[in-house]
Amino acid sequence: MLQLSPAPHITSPKKVKKIMYGVVIALVPAMAGSVYFFGLRALFLIGLSVLSTIITEWIFQKVTNREIKSLDGSAIITGILVAFNIPVNSPWWMPVVGSFFAIFIVKQLFGGLGYNIFNPALAARAFMTASWPSLMSGNWSAPINGTLSGLKILDGMTQATPLSLLLMNPPPSVVHSLNSTKMLKALFIGNVGGCLGETSALLLLIGALFLFFLGYADWRISLSYIGTVFVFTGILFLSGATPVNPVFHILSGGVMLGGLFMATDMVTSPVTLKGRWIFGTGGGILCVIFRLWAGYPEGVSYSILIMNMFVPLLDRLQPRVFGR
Repeated sequence: MLQLSPAPHITSPKKVKKIMYGVVIALVPAMAGSVYFFGLRALFLIGLSVLSTIITEWIFQKVTNREIKSLDGSAIITGILVAFNIPVNSPWWMPVVGSFFAIFIVKQLFGGLGYNIFNPALAARAFMTASWPSLMSGNWSAPINGTLSGLKILDGMTQATPLSLLLMNPPPSVVHSLNSTKMLKALFIGNVGGCLGETSALLLLIGALFLFFLGYADWRISLSYIGTVFVFTGILFLSGATPVNPVFHILSGGVMLGGLFMATDMVTSPVTLKGRWIFGTGGGILCVIFRLWAGYPEGVSYSILIMNMFVPLLDRLQPRVFGR
């Protein structure tokens, strides 16, 4: 039979389900790291978040008489990433509410997989931050297997994340500790306070390299995003605008998680190569601006969400068709 379909007439062995479960596998190292650093409660929150995304998607598709695709892997990824963006001390209902918002509001109401304009997990994080700021930014817990989660500030100890200390106008001794090799090593491995899935740059890199090797994510977006943060903060560090070095900036907070797994989302990132470079570079610039001159210590979520809005425009930056 003759199969009729709109252009482009391209086939690929990369099916949606195969890609989605490939991303799930890539997230396993960071997931295991969250359990190691924060205990079994991390696994409980991740499981609760994943279960919530699957159930929400199943109910929506059932009620709207759509094909049930809640187990195609996309909802599982969203559930994991929602949990990765909350502290381990979060109440049990927070990943449930965040997962519901991500699937029902951000994904399904826009038409489902392939039609949402914003990254669901990042939109859920922005929603939870706006709704419960004290739980999302002041509820940190020390890693049970870490030693550098708290830094001495004046006469006390803090469980603030290394990144959030920058908003506290830390004394020179703390700034020196933040720039130390010991701290950078802890940030790279994951022995610091923070959200469940963003602390270990090493484990995130392992998963991302797996995706790059399979072709499930584009390294250009990650390189341009993380590289821009590094270069921009390096310039600001040399000029005295930020007290910490660029390595600290790319290893702290959610830069690695956002640059490797959020910005590279196939649905909400550009399809053109030029657009991907611009997308990553613009996101990196916005991240640094928010991080250094806004009232919230982290700017990854908002930087990527803002760039998501420009994706349709960036997709117009296509090579000229021969003959035009």
